Amino acid sequence: MKRENAKIAFVTTIPMTQWTFLRGQNAYMRERGFELHAISSPGPYLDQLVHRDRVAAHPVTISRKIAPVSDLVTLFRLIIVLRRIRPSIVHLSTSKGALLGAIAAWITGVPIRIFLVRTLFTENVRGFWRFPLRWLERLTVRLCHMSICVAPSQLDFARAEGILGREQGIVPAHGMSNGIDSERFDPAVVEAADLATWRPGLTGSIGTTVIGFVGRLARDKGIEDLFDAWQEVRSESPDAVLLLVGPWEEEDEVSQAVRLGLESDPRVVLVGNHNDVTQFYKRISIFVYPSHGTEGFPNAPMEAAAMALPVIASRVVGCVDAVVDGVTGTLVPPRDPRALAAAIRRYLKDPELRGEHGRAGRERVVRDFRQEPIWEALYQVYLQALKKGGRRGAELAPEGGVRALGRGSRTMCRDPSPQAAPIRVEVANKVGSMLGRSFLRTWLHDVVRRVAALRSG
Repeated sequence: MKRENAKIAFVTTIPMTQWTFLRGQNAYMRERGFELHAISSPGPYLDQLVHRDRVAAHPVTISRKIAPVSDLVTLFRLIIVLRRIRPSIVHLSTSKGALLGAIAAWITGVPIRIFLVRTLFTENVRGFWRFPLRWLERLTVRLCHMSICVAPSQLDFARAEGILGREQGIVPAHGMSNGIDSERFDPAVVEAADLATWRPGLTGSIGTTVIGFVGRLARDKGIEDLFDAWQEVRSESPDAVLLLVGPWEEEDEVSQAVRLGLESDPRVVLVGNHNDVTQFYKRISIFVYPSHGTEGFPNAPMEAAAMALPVIASRVVGCVDAVVDGVTGTLVPPRDPRALAAAIRRYLKDPELRGEHGRAGRERVVRDFRQEPIWEALYQVYLQALKKGGRRGAELAPEGGVRALGRGSRTMCRDPSPQAAPIRVEVANKVGSMLGRSFLRTWLHDVVRRVAALRSG
């Protein structure tokens, strides 16, 4: 009897994550025999995934905020979708989607549960919320068979915080989850954008030097720090322009004063969100990324490096992997506008250093962060997981595809901790006590008991 190809269900909070970080990778996995499913909040990017990557889309609204009632509704919907798909592998990433997806995948008995750690909120949170958030991240890890970190510094941080055990977690290849398309991000083939299209007042020598940022215009991206640093260097470099590529963030918005200051400055170019940012990288002279943290392994500094740009970034988890300090760019303390301004000033005064660091950055990207080796590393992770996945494991199709696990294959391996057996009670107790609502605790006990009965029946 013909058996279906193995199914991978990717679960993320928002579809833009899959649109951005699975570009090319989905096609690579499909060509090797996987059937791909995308589970995420509804939106245009989810629809575009269907057309670009030929995935099956399953819209499930997942709130980015802590919302107990809607989160429980989301959990139920995820359970229903996973029972319908019956994937061999569930690939979870982004904190909220990963947590709810891990609970749903555990309840429905998905044989292989993989947590791709893109960001850890524990890194950037202080005070009361640090403990519950760290516990939730530990819970996500415990519910999964394997955790993949996208950066070496992230793996070190997760182990130091006790989110991962000392022997848990891997980093594929040299890091990143999708690598960089060094042919697409190649300064030799990209045509530069005309900034006068967005800021008509740019004339003469103004814009000869461009300080650029690509990403969300948000407080946690260091936009307020960049604004302060720009005020320091602006008067010293009358030909310099600040270019910001990306949308204004609503949930973590910058102060009104900073936004108005940027919008009213005739030497600040705001171009909004663009799917193809290569034309803007080509126009940039110095790339800045003053993030406050929770980056994982940021793409933008690596794209800039591929475009042979020197990169100034904060010394935080992930950014320290993206920039080799003094070789491909400069690392500065986070939340320090003066240090950021000093680093910008140094590159403004030394074009030769800009060129040297830019060339070294592109060489590093081409050598260590091309996409195909990272895709192959992830493919091998999936393949080995399937081979260990059940009594019959995985069968290679004649064309090199991967066949699905047999119906008797319920678990990939034993749960990673001795406390995993009573996990359904622990989930109910701790979620209930954290929310401080007895009716939710009782209700969740009943929900998990009923779903567990479905699993055993």
